[in-house]
Formats: sequence, structure tokens, C-alpha cells
Amino acid sequence: MKKIPLIAWGLWVTLALQAADLKPLALRCDYAVNPLGVDMPNPRLFWMVESPERGQGQTAYQILVASSPSRLKQDQGDLWDSGKVASDETIQIPYAGRPLKSSQEAFWKVRVWDANGRVSAWSRPAHWTVGLSAEPDWQANWITSPTTNFETLLLRREFTVKPGLRRALVNVCGLGQYELTLNGKKAGDDFLSPGWTKYDKTCLYDTRDITALLHKGKNAAGLFLGNGMYHVAQVNTNRFTKFKGSFGPLKAIAHIRLEYMDGSVETIGTDNQWRTAPGPISFSSIYGGEDFDARLVQPGWGKPWFDDSRWETALLVNGPGGALKGLSGAAPRIREFQIHQPVALHRLTNGDAVFDLGQNAAHALQIRVSGTAGSRVRLYPAELLNTNGSANQSSMGVGHRGAVWCDFTKATAGTETWAPKFFYVGCRYVQVHFIPAGTNGELPRIRSLTGTVVHADSAPAGEFECSNPLFNRIRMLVRWAQQNNMVSILTDCPHRERLGWLEEDHLNGPALRYEFDLAQLFTKTLNDITDSQLDNGLIPTVAPEYTVFKGGFRDSLEWGSAGIIVPWQQYEFDGDLALLRKNYDVMKKYAAYLDTTATNDIVDHGLGDWYDLGPKNPGLPQLTPIALTATAFYFYDNWILSQIAGLLGETNDAARFENRAEQIYAAFNLKFFNPTNVTYATGSQCANAMPLVMGLVDPTNRAAVLEAVVRDVRAHTNAFTAGDVGYRYLLRALAEGGRSDVIFDMNNQSDKPGYGYQLKQGATSLTEAWNARRGSSQDHFMLGQIQEWFYRDLAGIGPDPTGPGFKKIIINPQPVGDLTWVKASYDSIRGRIVSDWKRDSDRFTLDVTIPANTTATVYVPANSAEAVTESGRPAASSNGVVLLWFENGRAVFAVESGKYEFNSAF
Repeated sequence: MKKIPLIAWGLWVTLALQAADLKPLALRCDYAVNPLGVDMPNPRLFWMVESPERGQGQTAYQILVASSPSRLKQDQGDLWDSGKVASDETIQIPYAGRPLKSSQEAFWKVRVWDANGRVSAWSRPAHWTVGLSAEPDWQANWITSPTTNFETLLLRREFTVKPGLRRALVNVCGLGQYELTLNGKKAGDDFLSPGWTKYDKTCLYDTRDITALLHKGKNAAGLFLGNGMYHVAQVNTNRFTKFKGSFGPLKAIAHIRLEYMDGSVETIGTDNQWRTAPGPISFSSIYGGEDFDARLVQPGWGKPWFDDSRWETALLVNGPGGALKGLSGAAPRIREFQIHQPVALHRLTNGDAVFDLGQNAAHALQIRVSGTAGSRVRLYPAELLNTNGSANQSSMGVGHRGAVWCDFTKATAGTETWAPKFFYVGCRYVQVHFIPAGTNGELPRIRSLTGTVVHADSAPAGEFECSNPLFNRIRMLVRWAQQNNMVSILTDCPHRERLGWLEEDHLNGPALRYEFDLAQLFTKTLNDITDSQLDNGLIPTVAPEYTVFKGGFRDSLEWGSAGIIVPWQQYEFDGDLALLRKNYDVMKKYAAYLDTTATNDIVDHGLGDWYDLGPKNPGLPQLTPIALTATAFYFYDNWILSQIAGLLGETNDAARFENRAEQIYAAFNLKFFNPTNVTYATGSQCANAMPLVMGLVDPTNRAAVLEAVVRDVRAHTNAFTAGDVGYRYLLRALAEGGRSDVIFDMNNQSDKPGYGYQLKQGATSLTEAWNARRGSSQDHFMLGQIQEWFYRDLAGIGPDPTGPGFKKIIINPQPVGDLTWVKASYDSIRGRIVSDWKRDSDRFTLDVTIPANTTATVYVPANSAEAVTESGRPAASSNGVVLLWFENGRAVFAVESGKYEFNSAF
């Protein structure tokens, strides 16, 4: 036997150990961890790979999917064994095994081969559960009450569970919102289920594992229904509502599946064996509040042996007209997060108590109350206070249209706890009014009041911090507004409207995605857009379209373009080609509609640069022609479609959309470009920035147009004038033009309208108007595009268009102003990316983490390429690093995966 030299042997052992460290982890199915209710026949599978070794990655994978955990443990992929697949892909991989049946469980794991051809250990197992994937599989009917003149509805049914129960599932939809109980205990910890949709097109249902809530013998299922967005009415004219509309009476459908050890299956579905009665909520409005009379509670109604002989028999009815779609097509569930305790309390002269929760947030309020039976407390939530300290609801849209409040009526003389079941509200303050049981009765007392923060359970994706305390406060100001508007749709505000205004979804798309994992929520948003699209192709400004607005408030290109730009951004961030394919016809239909509204390739209608900063109160644009912004998006939509068509192999469409983009380009410049001043239209910040970012400026004019933008900002003493639509393009034009110093100057101040100004006025979440005017909402993420600049430019973490889904990464930090350090991380779909830089007078240090199986282009500020070291050695000769070029004071390197420490003379 040939002897192996000791050094070579040591190297071989080292490589073997390093290869063993490459491991697959973080398995997901359709963006979710172990999801229940997957409707797609070929759901997409995801994982990440991790290794401490530089340049390590996946060269092949094998997926096993089994029908049971035991089979999977024995490496038996009886549902699917992919075999060894030569591929470095870890995302968006469709299941390609045996067809799965409704309610079936699929258990899966993956192993990978590394760059040296060595196989990893199997990942930890994961699983998904199929929903009721076909309409005939529903052994249940829609049911309601024969009486429809009450606000909430109770439904119940008792059933028997035999010995040997193995698994119990329920598929359930209660409209508008529901709470499910089994034997009196709530199933799940979510809030406001199911997600809001355009119910005549789509109704979401939930799949829940209820095995632990059942027992042998008699059991009871209970459903508590409330109105939500499904039924919005103004029964009480003193209560605020944004609009009035209904998809029909409250109704529900549920399918309970009992699986036993002997292989038998029983089904209990909603039918006329269910009983119904009115609930104890006498007023239920997602806008106006919720009134709960505890005296009307029927104790034990959700438990077995309850006497429901006085209840009515449920009525079988048709559904609301929509197809049932499962959790795979829905947003993550809404859940309760941190609890805000009051930070202050004061009394008004009339005896009312006003609580300050310290933070403007989407709150579900909870109270503990003592007092006599029949006494009441009334809660007035508000974002602002009047000068006398009372609640001011003007920013919530109230006033002549009524107020927002919740009433709780006590049932006993003891201390009772209550929280609304189907209502939440954006607020910081709560004014409590006390009402006795009789004319001269004793007033109730508040023992405690808290606000529980509620929002969609979309995982945090980013962290950002820097040496500038104001920027850190701005980031949190925006993040609160983003979080407060994440429910089953992205709302504009958590009180006054709660509608899905679509311009926010794409203008803030990157800013949102850097902070939260929103792939599921945006996927669901595209379904809302599809359901709301008109037959003529128009995508309205809001989706779901619960109310029909007029003129530009329904048809605005800057809003409707979300139907094209949002899936494009998801492709950039998550490599989601399937979403482009699924929505391709919707996009083409919208583009065709736009062609019918254009005159000589110019579109001149809509809302334009909404809420820009002009001499008048904010609203319609004052500084930029509507035709400019509309036509710019007309061009941009066609350009994106040319790219999408090419990706999908639609070559004829790609050529057609490219040709349309060229025609619009020519018309746009003919109408708006001023060759004398080298500016566009009015020369506003928005008018010049949008053409720069969208590619509408001739390359020979780009420098001059950018200088015009800078000149205008400086002329306004480093203030911006762009509004909702223009501000993102102002940021991108300056950042991409190498002028982040201007962005720094615009935002590192608190004396002019902007983020710092809002903080100075006491805002704790981003407000609707730049100047924080009290008549506007105090909780909008509309103007929150600065988050993208923090992550993409200050920290320098950006997607490389040549490697979508952060397969290729750009790290290009911008050390501007007086910043001495920035630290940020972003949990991309392929792993965590870190950019952490520091600088002093002449040295620059950049610590970078690039996830395994990806590569990056890293820009290091330096006075020369030779002045850059990595981990103490010349960077150009460091392991995993290749010098590409030196330009504009930056050494540019190609970097493999791993952790790096660059140091340079600066």
C-alpha cells in the first residue's frame, strides 16, 4: 500500500471535517415552516446550507418525502425520492412526487453534496399537511342562522370521539371572522381569522390540528362569528365607518376529520345538526368598535352537555360565491405580540381616565374591571390628545362620521376581564368613560388596561444600527408603522381606512422586505389583485376592492402598477419565477388596459405624486404633472414585462413589450424633457428623479439631470419636496448616482418636514404627512422608503440582478456624513448577510458575512487597491477573494461565501 505523506493526510482529514460541516437547515414549504393546509399539488420546497468554510456550497441535493415519520427515518421516500440531482439550487424547488390526497401528511428531509463532492448528513425532518384540495372533498355545507338581525353569531355541535384517536384535523372558514373552540378551549392562538379577501372570489380557510383538544367520548365544537371586512354596516349612526358594504349574512363551513389507530376515518361537517344563537356582542364593526354585554354570555355553550334546546337549527346556505383557498395562498396568521402597559394616567374633570400606552401601535385592548353588575366602561382609543388631555380621534377619520369606541357591560359584582374578539385599532391613548348600572349607581373601576400589539406573524428579516442616533430613531419610527399595518393585507393605516392601497406595496416593497419576511404576504396580495382586477384589465387602487372609489382614486397607474412591480420585486428578492408565471396574464391584461388610456403614448390621469410638499395642504400633487409620473410608470411596466416575458420564454411578447417601452420612451422625452435646462417638466425633485431611476434619461444627459436634482435639494436648504410616489425615486436617483451625502443631509435634521420633524412633534410611528399634521393619520408606512437606503446603501446590502434571490450579492457601503459605523444584517432566502463597517480619520474596516452557496461583489472604500487587506493579508491574494477593479475610490472584489474582514487606508 502506498503511504500518504503526513501533510497530505492532515489536509485530507481537514477537508473531510470541513465537508461534514456543510449542512442543510431551515426547511420550508411554500415559504412556511411545517405548514398546515397546503392546497398546491406541487408545493415549492426551500432550505439553506451552512458551512464555516469559505467558498463552500452545494453541488447536488437529494430530497426524500415519506408518508410517515418512521419511513422517513428509514430513508424511504415512498412519496418522492428525487435521487441525486446535480444542482446548486436551494429554493423554489417544486415537489415532483406521487399525487397527494386531501389531509395527507408529507414528511421530508434533504441532504446535499458540497463543493468537494462530499455528502452531508440528512437535515432535520420537516413536514406539510395537504388541505382540502378539491371542492368535493368538503363533507360540509355552509351554514348560518335563520335570523340575521344580530351582530355576532354562535354555532355549536356535539359529537363523539371513539377510543384510539390518532389524529384530528379541522378545515374551517367563518365569515367574516371566526373563533373556533373545542370543548370550550380556543383552537390556535391567532386573531382575526380568516384573512381578509374579496369574498365573492376567494375565501380563505384554515387547517388546524385539534388532536390535543379532543378526548374520548362526548365533545363539542363551537364557532363564534363576527363581521370583519365581510360585513361593514353602520347600524349606529354615531359610530365611525369608512364605507358600507356586505357580502351577505355571517356564515361558516367546517370539516372535522377524525383518524383512528385502526385506520378508520370519521367526518363531522357543518350541516343542519348544528345549532345557532346570537352572541353576546351587540355591536361589531372593524371600524366603529365592539360592544360586549357579559350578561348575555351563555356559560358553557362551547362545552359538551350544554342545553341548546332553545337554540335554532342552523340553516344550510350557499357560500359567498368565492372559491375556498387554503393557508398556502394566505398571509401568515395574525397573532398577539408584546403587551404595552400604560406609562402614564391622568384624570379629566368629568372623571374619565386617560391612559398613555407610550407607543402608537395596532392594539387589541384588554381591561380588568370591577363594579356592580350592569355597569359599563366605554373605551375611546386615539392617537392624539386635545389640549385638555382628552382623546382626539381626528387623525382616525372620525368627526361628522361618528366616533370609535368599545363598550363592556359587566355581568357580576366581581372583577371581570375583557378584550374585543373581532376588533383592533391603531392608538396610543385610551380614554375610559364610566357608566353606572342605574341612575345613581356606583361607577365601575378600571383595575388594569393594556394594549397587546397585533400584526401578521411575518418573521423579522433585518437589523440595522448606526452611529447616528437620529437615524436609529427614524428606523424604528418607520418600522412601527410597517408592523402596525401588516395584517392579512398591507393596510394604509390601522384605524381610519385599513385598506390595501397598492402604491405602498411596491414603492415600499424593498423597504418592507429588508425588515420582514413578506414573501407569503405579498403572494397573497397578488391573489387579492387578481380577484379585484376588472374585466377590462384595470387594477384598482385598492385590493381587495371593498368599496369603489371614483376617478383617480380608483384608476391611478402609480397604484395599479403594483400588479407588475410587486411580483418583479419578489423575483429579485426571492427568486420567485413561479409568481411571475402565475400572474403573467394579469400583468398583460393590465398593460393592454393602459394602452387604451394613452394618447400618443402619454397617460394623463391618476393621483400622481400624492402628498408632495407644496404650498398647500397635502393631497393631489402640486409640483409634478400627473402625466409625467403616470407615463413614467407606463414605460416602466412595459420594460419590466419585456424582462418577465424573456424569463418565461415568451419571446414574441418580450419583443412586443420592448418595442412598446421604446415608443413610450420617445413620447415621454418629447413631451417632458427640456434640452435647454436639461430637466424634466417642472424640474421638481420627483420629475427629474423618476426618469433617472426608470431608465428614461439618455445616457449623455444623466449627469446633468442628477445635478439638477441635487441643485433643487440644496436650493430648498437640504429639504425634499417629493411625496408618496416621488420620494423613493428621489432616494434611488441620489444613491445610485453616488450622492448619498445629499440623502444624509436631507434626513439628518428635525427642523423641516420629514422624519426628524415628526419625531420632534412626538410621533412614535411614521405619520401620513411629512409635517405630522394632526388631521392626517399618525400611523402610515406610506413614506417609509428610507429603510431601503439604510440597508441597501448605508450598510450596502443589495441584490445583484444577475443572481436573483440573493444568489449573487452586492456589498457596497456608503460612509457619508458624520457616520463612524454602520452594522446591518439581512436574513435573505438563502441565509444571513452581514455588513458591519467602521471608520476613523484614515482607516476603514468592513466585516462581511456571505451565506454559503452564494457569492458577492464587495466594494471597499480605499485610496488604492493595494491599500486593502483582508484578515491581515493583502486582499487580492486572500483566500476566496479576487480583485476585479478599482474605481471612484473603491476597490472591487469578487468574494466567495464566508466571513471576511477588510481593512483599508481611507
